[in-house]
Amino acid sequence: MCTTMSNKLFLVGAAVCLASTTLAQSATPDSGRNTLDEVTITANKILQKQSQTGKVVTVISQQDIAANAGKTLGQLLNEQAGLTINGALNNLGTNQTVYLRGAGAGRTLILVDGVPAYDPSLINNEFDLNLIPLALVERIEVARGAQSTLYGSDAIGGVINIITTAPANKRIGGTAGLSYGRFGTLRADAQLQGQLQKFDYSIRYGYLNSQGFSTAQDRTNAGNFDKDGYEQHAVNARAGYQLSKALKLSSYLQYSDYQTDLDNGIFRDDRDYTSASNNLLTGLTADWKKEKYQLKLHYMYSHTNRNLLDDSTHVGGFAKFSTNDFYGKAQFAELYGSFQLSKRFTLLAGTDFRYSSMNSRFFSLSSFGPFTDAFKDTSLYQASAYSSLLYGHRWLHIEAGIRWNYHQRYGNNATYTFNPSVRINSQWRVFGSIASGFKAPSIYQLYSAFGNENLEPETSVNYELGVQYGHKQLRSRLVYFHRKINNGLDFDNINFVYFNYNRQTVNGLELETEWKPLQQLTITANYTWLSPTEQSQSRITNKDSSYSYLLRRPQHQLQASVAWQVSQQVLVSVQGRYVGQRYDVGGFRQPDVALSDYFLLGAHASWQATSRLSLFADVQNIANTSFVEIRGYNSMPRNVQAGARFRF
Repeated sequence: MCTTMSNKLFLVGAAVCLASTTLAQSATPDSGRNTLDEVTITANKILQKQSQTGKVVTVISQQDIAANAGKTLGQLLNEQAGLTINGALNNLGTNQTVYLRGAGAGRTLILVDGVPAYDPSLINNEFDLNLIPLALVERIEVARGAQSTLYGSDAIGGVINIITTAPANKRIGGTAGLSYGRFGTLRADAQLQGQLQKFDYSIRYGYLNSQGFSTAQDRTNAGNFDKDGYEQHAVNARAGYQLSKALKLSSYLQYSDYQTDLDNGIFRDDRDYTSASNNLLTGLTADWKKEKYQLKLHYMYSHTNRNLLDDSTHVGGFAKFSTNDFYGKAQFAELYGSFQLSKRFTLLAGTDFRYSSMNSRFFSLSSFGPFTDAFKDTSLYQASAYSSLLYGHRWLHIEAGIRWNYHQRYGNNATYTFNPSVRINSQWRVFGSIASGFKAPSIYQLYSAFGNENLEPETSVNYELGVQYGHKQLRSRLVYFHRKINNGLDFDNINFVYFNYNRQTVNGLELETEWKPLQQLTITANYTWLSPTEQSQSRITNKDSSYSYLLRRPQHQLQASVAWQVSQQVLVSVQGRYVGQRYDVGGFRQPDVALSDYFLLGAHASWQATSRLSLFADVQNIANTSFVEIRGYNSMPRNVQAGARFRF
């Protein structure tokens, strides 16, 4: 591991030097590719270049996804500025917790094609990233900072929009891919899409199977922990019909299921413990476009089933057998429109409705007989109305917005956004924002045996100031943010009930840069620094306490890659990732445990063998570095993948 102070100072210093170098250089602008000025729809729900909004959005394109073949969705997101996906580098099937800008679990809203996706049966309303294989993804947009004015509850750290659609440009076409790698990992996927006059369609399928490695860490090094396997099937289908020049109707369906072997907690093997999950997302959209206005209607239905099965013949214990079933259902409806009021003013306004329900059942057998416990079907709803006024000029863009939200249990709350952006010249742009966010309490937090029906929403205020610079060879963006969370939803370990108590303040820096010193050479890097203060119950005494760190979230993260276009057919890249020291829970009423920093090296190579056939090889953790992401669980050793993709 990289644990010496000199290594830390070198890497952090390199990031600072990179930032200062990036912002100091200058050159004449041109029309070259600008990865920090791609078109985004997530910033304001309408197509915009990033230079036309002051929001901080990172776009992961289809080319980026192809260059990361062999990785999972969580692993790719884990390499972006501001993001930590805890569990992404553990065994396949591990719970993946999304931390954006240091905000806690469930404080980053996941969107699938612009529609909120979440599981009401989970305590924090999160969405399981394991349910979406990278093979189903066309593009990803990460909007950092409070986004609740446009996207509602849970968007405190930001939103991640996972886009699965792509415009069809011929009657029929598609791709098929196959890869194999270490741990017996087999990936296969196929896509078919096309357009027939007014009708367009897309079908995607992804399969992933792996023997895996032991989920739990064997600290005795006895070597008798078994491998924990994983298997997944996923399909996405979409169809659209252009009813008229102005109106298009579309429908979609996405289904995913996976089963993974688990272990019996930290440092404990279990050969008879499995988890199975499946999720269905389906819905309709209607788009009505005129010259100066656009209306969009969404309806989405989703349900998720999870089962934890422990046939305890291997480990033993109090129960000889247990099964735990969870069911969550969500419905979402939204109508919004954008209206061009004049050459410089655009009004965005909309309303949405969310309905969630969940139930669960636990059954176990022991020497004392059977035991059953159930969480009866419980539901809640919330409704919102929002509007945002956009002003656009050659050198000035401003967004000012507000949302009003009504929650079935706690009543009303509101959020706001003010977001200006100023272009100084053809190379420099400065931007800033003041925005608030909120997280509504979940069904479990309100109505379970530990629930509190008097919970209020968690609230936050986010301040940002950034500068962006771009020309032919160099593109860069540097952002400072300050976020304060009040009324945080937390668990009272004294009275065993959820309550509004936690407070968090985070200052941070994010740097993203792309440099092309040569036409064939591209160097990209991003760096994230977090400086937090959190007020919560002590994990040792359960009394009031203050922490200057966040569990499982490092103060420093640095990601860099060098890509060399050897020829028109061959591309080679090398990636490096540094993660600073973090802390994890040490156990019941035990002090938190420091997790050492680490550095990982990876490489990727692709060869366009023919116009239709491409081959790739990918290696993660080349040095086989031993590191810990979650205390008590194994992280990914050296992993090699190789495969082919065919286009038709």
